Amino acid sequence: IEIMIVVTILAILAVIAIPNLLRARLQSNEASTIQNLRAITGAEGAYFAANGEYATAMTDLTSSTPAFLDHDFLLEPLSGYLFVFGGDPLNYTLTADPISWGLTGNRGFYTDASGIIRYNVGATATAANDPLK
Repeated sequence: IEIMIVVTILAILAVIAIPNLLRARLQSNEASTIQNLRAITGAEGAYFAANGEYATAMTDLTSSTPAFLDHDFLLEPLSGYLFVFGGDPLNYTLTADPISWGLTGNRGFYTDASGIIRYNVGATATAANDPLK
């Protein structure tokens, strides 16, 4: 009976702890992605100041001398998010979506030359979505 009580208590603790752990992981992935978007936005601003246009590919930011970024965010998922780079020399666009909605993140993110990071819960973000606060 004592072992059954111990197992029951451990099961109750697991039921309480696991959802909180998963929620903390989602929040961590989203916070990391927001910081990565800010780093890319800063690199794009520096690239524009140096070249008079925005980078049209992530390799423009990582392979120039000196490099504006030390990591190519498009090569592999980072913090559970996939980054997609686009745009033209007058306005870049960047989206970040979770690899698996609900498991690695709940929000999609978008930014462009305005520097405003926008989000959309449960779907890819666009320029029409609300900005982060």
